[in-house]
Amino acid sequence: MKAVAVFPKSREVRVIDVPEPRLSSATGVRVRTLEIGVCGTDQEIAEFQHGAPPEGEDHLILGHEALGEVVQVGAQVKGLKVGDLVVPRVRRPCPHEACAACRSGNPDFCVTGDYRERGIQKAHGFCAEFFVEEEAYLHRVPAALRGVAVLTEPLTIAEKALRELEVLKRRLPWKKQPGHAVVLGAGPVGLLGAMALKRAGHDTTVYSRSPKPNAKAAVAEAVGAPYLSSKEVGAEALTGRAGPVDVVYEASGSAKAGFEVLQVLGPNGVFIFTGVPGKKEPLELDGAALLKQLVLKNQLVLGTVNASEADFQAALEDLARFQERWPGQLEAILTERHPPEDFQKVVTGKSGGIKHIIRFA
Repeated sequence: MKAVAVFPKSREVRVIDVPEPRLSSATGVRVRTLEIGVCGTDQEIAEFQHGAPPEGEDHLILGHEALGEVVQVGAQVKGLKVGDLVVPRVRRPCPHEACAACRSGNPDFCVTGDYRERGIQKAHGFCAEFFVEEEAYLHRVPAALRGVAVLTEPLTIAEKALRELEVLKRRLPWKKQPGHAVVLGAGPVGLLGAMALKRAGHDTTVYSRSPKPNAKAAVAEAVGAPYLSSKEVGAEALTGRAGPVDVVYEASGSAKAGFEVLQVLGPNGVFIFTGVPGKKEPLELDGAALLKQLVLKNQLVLGTVNASEADFQAALEDLARFQERWPGQLEAILTERHPPEDFQKVVTGKSGGIKHIIRFA
């Protein structure tokens, strides 16, 4: 079968032919891959900054944002049947008994770092014509979401962040209502985050680099999130333009932009970092002033990565809500679908638009 793989030693990314996977477990599920989302993590792996093949292999099959169709189920599979649409989770728990996070079914909080991530770290991904996965790591997708379900995994980033935000709000000795949120970055993670924040009741502004008009700004404003360009509005002016900032959802992957906006976070505010900088950039910080701000304003800075079973389920539920509330806007995030042979072009980011998809079927 056809698959897209990275070869770290020879520094190649290419389409290869590999044997089709077979069921080896009574609880396993064989899936025909329909679509794979391409993101910044894929770009970092393709640039050999990140990622690792399975032990003993020279290549890693890419792809962690997947949508597929069940074609075969093991004898003990109860919740899925042939023909069901599914999305898989990404991370698999570490083997260490001392890791309470993994042993409790929350590998997104793994403390050992010895986890596996499909298409990223020590486990083949889903960018192939077929893959096999345990039923426990698959989520059934309603047929109505067929055209947008490939966005499930990037939306789980916001779902986990919102879940943690709700817990953090309990630290305040009064009931904290949704306030004003700034989404930093207008890529797919940022736009989906803006939708999730709007759904949760936050007055939301998207703050990104490119001036209007552009496709990202159009989606943001179509869902009721004003769009501001950092080239036209400095971070220090955000409060005056957007109002007091209670939450910042960072989805830019820029350390410089993140720490600039952190300086305008309001009292009792929460800053959520989701992006991992892909390149080095000059950064000057007044550490004393920043610590003074965090202390005197009772602020919290949160880093969040990956997502749990509950977050995937919440993402599927929210995709349905977004479709109903903002018809056509999820589809507007999906710029173009490509054959696997175009992966190299797509992952370099030279195709423009917002979100590009590899299509197998």
